Amino acid sequence: MRRVSMTVTIFCFVCVYSLVVWGARAGSATDDFRLSQGQTLYVPVYSNVLIGDRPQAFELASTLSIRNTDIEQPIKILFADYYDTKGKRIKRFLAEPLTIGPLSTKYFFIEEKDTSGGLGANFIIEWAAAQMVNEPIIECVMIGTRLGLGISLVSPGKVIRGKSE
Repeated sequence: MRRVSMTVTIFCFVCVYSLVVWGARAGSATDDFRLSQGQTLYVPVYSNVLIGDRPQAFELASTLSIRNTDIEQPIKILFADYYDTKGKRIKRFLAEPLTIGPLSTKYFFIEEKDTSGGLGANFIIEWAAAQMVNEPIIECVMIGTRLGLGISLVSPGKVIRGKSE
């Protein structure tokens, strides 16, 4: 019994590792970079997912990561708001704009036990810069483990509005 459990654990680790490595290579250095002075992004958050033949909720901890990819210029996060499945804002993470320096990262964390967002939770993020900069990488990493089962997902942000000139 213990050998089967260890085999399943190793198999799960290899699967997760393969997905992470494959995902990292899928959109790497061959992509064209883009410049912008600001955007509004929608970032899906899977605070829980359904598993099994009779759907059971599997809670996930969620980390929103905002990475300034510009080598020289800061960006300013104007707001980072968390919404539930019905589109109701649950939490405003910033009381005032936040500056992220060149090549720096800011993150916001939703605990595994926080299921207030539901299956359709999301973040709306707005950022701006004083001049044209490399677009930041804004994504959510979700991870959960239970009874030897581990789930991890990465959800990229989608631009829903660019800055008007």
